[in-house]
Amino acid sequence: MWIHSAFARFNPKLLKDKKKIMPKVAIITDTDSSLPPQVAAKSGIYQVPISIHFDGKSYSTGLDINDRLLFNEVDHLNRLPTTSAPNPTDYIKAYETAFKQGAEEIVCVCVSSKISATYSSALTARENFPERGIRVVDSLNLTMAQGFMALAAAEAASKNASSAEIVTLVEETGKKIHTFVMLPTLKYLALGGRVDKKIAMLADTINIKPILTVRDGKLDLFEKVRTHKKAVERLLALVANVVQDKNIVRLAVIHVNEEKRATEMESLLRNAFSCPTKITITELTPGLSVHTGSGVVGIVVQTS
Repeated sequence: MWIHSAFARFNPKLLKDKKKIMPKVAIITDTDSSLPPQVAAKSGIYQVPISIHFDGKSYSTGLDINDRLLFNEVDHLNRLPTTSAPNPTDYIKAYETAFKQGAEEIVCVCVSSKISATYSSALTARENFPERGIRVVDSLNLTMAQGFMALAAAEAASKNASSAEIVTLVEETGKKIHTFVMLPTLKYLALGGRVDKKIAMLADTINIKPILTVRDGKLDLFEKVRTHKKAVERLLALVANVVQDKNIVRLAVIHVNEEKRATEMESLLRNAFSCPTKITITELTPGLSVHTGSGVVGIVVQTS
């Protein structure tokens, strides 16, 4: 199975001289942030895995399952697995690890409480450390929007900002992030019982491409567009609408088993906008992609 340890712990290379490198405030998030492991490791961000359950077997996102493996199994079984948030014990271990590695305080940025019990688990785990400074933030966001909030926190921590200052920055950052996601099919929403199968079949027949966005902490239907080409054009128009005369601070293309189309989207974004040097291309990750299905391409943009 595919394994990458960066999801589960800090990169050991960062710990060679942890007294100099380790910020006083450690940043923890979960794998619903869609942060690529190398990005999380470079920033010293600890990610707690979301669990996926197939027929009594459990898998941890980033450790032994990714989007490709997930949908190989989904398409083979023709049904979706269940997911579960990290339990408080997972967060206790994460907090203990951060403190052992030299952190004095922790800021934990969680996937939206509107879609997961992750935030509740992180709060419950905090009770085991009554004399330590642990601040738990409900991002009210998901995928790279949550990831961008965690990255903003890590940057501030590296500059010795206080935990209170970091929390304020994270909350302000969240207000400047927009997410737009295109679904190629309603097949997987129908498998999960979120859409009637007949409606899904009809939508696919007439080439409907739903566009989703994050509203009130949830990924909701924004509008429906006919054909892939028009959906791509609409995604770019939506980005233009939120950017207007602002600067783009961070930009990501998220996808589910569509790396080629994600790369094409990156090129379109660079042609249309004044983009940061680095545009992150990353998979949505199983804790979220199980709800949207394979073939997804989306854009997450943070403005000034």
